[in-house]
Amino acid sequence: MRANCSSSSACPVNSSEEELPVGPEVQGNLEVVFTVVSSVMMGLLMFSLGCSVDFRKLWAHIRRPWGIAVGLLCQFGLMPLTAYLLAISFSLKPAQAIAVLVMGCCPGGTISNIFTFWVDGDMDLSITMTTCSTVAALGMMPLCLYLYTFSWNLEQNLTIPYQNIGITLVCLTIPVAFGIYVNYRWPKQSKIILKIGAIVGGVLLLVVAVAGVVLAKGSWNSDITLLTISFIFPLIGHVAGFLLALLTHQSWQRCRTISLETGAQNIQMCVTMLQLSFTAKQLVQMLSFPLAYGLFQLLDGFLIVAAYKMYKKRLKNEHRKRDTGCAEGCHKKKSSSPKETGAFLELNEEVAITPGPSVAVDLHTALEPSSHITSCT
Repeated sequence: MRANCSSSSACPVNSSEEELPVGPEVQGNLEVVFTVVSSVMMGLLMFSLGCSVDFRKLWAHIRRPWGIAVGLLCQFGLMPLTAYLLAISFSLKPAQAIAVLVMGCCPGGTISNIFTFWVDGDMDLSITMTTCSTVAALGMMPLCLYLYTFSWNLEQNLTIPYQNIGITLVCLTIPVAFGIYVNYRWPKQSKIILKIGAIVGGVLLLVVAVAGVVLAKGSWNSDITLLTISFIFPLIGHVAGFLLALLTHQSWQRCRTISLETGAQNIQMCVTMLQLSFTAKQLVQMLSFPLAYGLFQLLDGFLIVAAYKMYKKRLKNEHRKRDTGCAEGCHKKKSSSPKETGAFLELNEEVAITPGPSVAVDLHTALEPSSHITSCT
């Protein structure tokens, strides 16, 4: 793969030759924010979230990897294509176009795992998707970058951070393996660890967001077009991932999981690749995008979690009203429990239809309460 964009008119990086404004030393700030803090966050979160993983369910996903296949299609099919189309549509400058494309070709980040937990997603699928996308990145990242930069005639070599990918896999699999073991041996204690880890993880995510804004506030002087792309890119990923999962007849729980996995990219891997491939002067022009993308994907994740919690609370209130109405006419009506609301929100995994000759689930029926709400007639 070569990277210049000096001769090809199809390359968006040739659309303008004017110099980008050079901001403060973002590189050192990014190392502080996204290397140190994210490494601590990754180890802690993956251990605590590993405590929610059931090995039997994890093995079931590996044996029948329909959800994993849909997730990988979103990760290395939709996201690189979206990045390429955004770079072409907005006629980005050289450094900006390359940064956007590299971000789109990166695997999923561990931030999606904590957000998946908060929206009652499929944690087994989430962790499996993160691991599989990181492994697949060894081959898919260079392939996607080659395919989408082929017409750009790039002269600069793009270096794939294989060492960083390996470190990510180690930091991901070892804490998760310990968490799975703790969940197997001490299931009660694992629930406590999971709750603590979720809270601490949320605090660390806020620390990353605040530190990113404070330490690299000068980078926000970059082109408004780049900030616009960094805002809409993760949103497109979330929506496209959800729709593709829905079209392939995944359960609502899996749809939420795949959606979050698709929009959340590995920011640290993107930064590392840019650092290995470009000079310090070029990096000042490029690193503002992954920083902005990381902050906006955090914001999007918190908004999705807030919307889900409000939706869940509304459903719980509706259940209480229905149960109260039924109790007046039925002498043997039991009060609603939190499990009923959870069962209403989630389709049983056995109902989830995998690609094949099976019949699609009617969406209206899937959203209707099942036998958990007893008729009063």
